[in-house]
Amino acid sequence: MKFLLDSCVWGGAVERLRAAGHDVIWSGDWPVDPGDEEIMARALAEDRILVTPDKDFGELAIVRSQPHAGILRLGASSSSNSQTF
Repeated sequence: MKFLLDSCVWGGAVERLRAAGHDVIWSGDWPVDPGDEEIMARALAEDRILVTPDKDFGELAIVRSQPHAGILRLGASSSSNSQTF
């Protein structure tokens, strides 16, 4: 699968997902944060599922009807992010 991880997602998840055979980019590697709308547009253009804990992407998708290739919203967890992936 192809994923675009939002910068708020733990960077270590990138290597774990790649090791599992997924095509992953992390917006935390970009020199400048382009903003939510541009991140979502890039994920769509590259046919990537956007992975984020940020509720704002849901608003873009539902309220503003911005097209997307899929959004996986991470919820709060009692475990650390390093144990999640």
